[in-house]
This record gives sequence, structure tokens and C-alpha cells, in this order.
Amino acid sequence: MCELFGMSANRPHNAGPWMRRFRERGGKAADNSDGWGLAYLEHGVFRLHKAPTAGAYSAEFGALCGTVDSPLILGHVRHARHPRINSFDNTHPFIRLCCGREWVFAHNGLVPAIMEGPDMRLHGTCRPQGETDSEYAFCYLLEYIAAHFGPGIVHGGSRWFEDVASAAAVIAAHGKFNFLMSDGDYLIAYGHDRLHHLETRTGSEKVALVATEPLDEADAWTPFAPAELRIYRGGEAVGSSITAVQCQAATAISGAAATTPDGHS
Repeated sequence: MCELFGMSANRPHNAGPWMRRFRERGGKAADNSDGWGLAYLEHGVFRLHKAPTAGAYSAEFGALCGTVDSPLILGHVRHARHPRINSFDNTHPFIRLCCGREWVFAHNGLVPAIMEGPDMRLHGTCRPQGETDSEYAFCYLLEYIAAHFGPGIVHGGSRWFEDVASAAAVIAAHGKFNFLMSDGDYLIAYGHDRLHHLETRTGSEKVALVATEPLDEADAWTPFAPAELRIYRGGEAVGSSITAVQCQAATAISGAAATTPDGHS
């Protein structure tokens, strides 16, 4: 059911060995053959490559595994479920402008009920271009961020990631919701029920990796606690929060999203 890969480092880093193993899970080592995508930071701007084809057999994906040097990477291989339509717009990661920043997002799981719930309406900050519940959930998170933090999210104090975790838990209450998201500075990882992390340090180089499944047996990958959100910056964990999945928070958050001012997207 789709898989995720993320990396945060304190300097441009080539994650080729891990990325090649991840690529294999796009239709060869695992049944995620309905699309692949890779977003990485280059000179402060996200570059996005994706296609609605099997990543394991994509020459483009294979080439990127050897050439990408970046401090931030988000990858996704897709097993189409909702909807079962392979298209460019339905392929992760998704990218949007919000609060003066560029955000990327990729999701593993199923939360189709959020597209129908009366307390989960979108209010204009972000509109899906495709048909997936994943992109809808991304837009919902961006509306929450715009309503609560605006351009000052990095100055929002130490609790801002706990608030984002609460919004993620509301969505997770509608199904399964594991995701990676970044604004070009932070790597935000939420493990509802299936995500692992690995932090390494070699000399002055710091690298943090996140993946749905451990990408090798040699390294000590650690599973996320259920409903755990972890924040990385420059290859280090800078915050974490474990939030109970509670449906009753939906109305309050949706109400805040409804007051989102124009001009944030």
C-alpha cells in the first residue's frame, strides 16, 4: 500500500545506496508498481520528478539514484487504491505554495472518508489537482498550517509541531495516514501505523532517514511509535510528538481552517 522514503541532512548528500533499495520496492521487491516520484531540494528550490509507471523499471529513477545530491529528499512508490487510476496528477509527491513557501508531500495509507466528511471541507488555500485522498489530505494540512501559523511557522514556538501532529491525528482517525512533508527546511514525518527512522553521523555529516520499511538489515532502523510525528532539520531530530487519534478534534480544526485568510496559497 505505497511506500515512503525521506532524508534530511546537514549538507548535500547522495543517498544512492538507500534510494536504489527503495526504488526496487516500486514493483520488484514489493508490489508498488503504479507510480514513482522523487522531490529533492536543489539551491533552495524543490525539483520534482515523477511518473505513473513502475519505479523499479524506470531508467529516469535509476539515474536520479546516482546523481541527486541534496540535503532534503522525499520519495514515493505507489500502489493505487483510491482511486485505482494511474495518472501524473495522482502520482506522489505533491507540491504546493503556502505561506510563502513551497511544500511537498507524500502519503501511505487510505483516508477516503475525509473527502466526504462535513467537518473536513477545504476552504481555498489548496485545491487538489488529482483525484486521490492523499492530495486532499495534503490540502487539509496546508489549510491548517495557513490558519494557525501563516508565514511565521518557524517562529511558532516549540509547540507548533504538536499542533501539526494533532491535525494529522484527525485525518488518521478516518483510516491510515502515514506521510512525509517538507517546506524546504524541516522534514515532517508522521507514522500512524508503519514508518521507520535511522539517524547516522559520520564526522561532521549528519543524515536522518525515514522509510516505510527498513531498507537494509545491517543498520538499526527504529519503528515509529503509533501516531508519532517526528521533525528533522539538518539531519537531526528537533522534535517529536505522539498524539491520540481522536475524531472529535475535527470540527475545531475545520472551523479554524474556515477562517483562513486569502493570499496564503
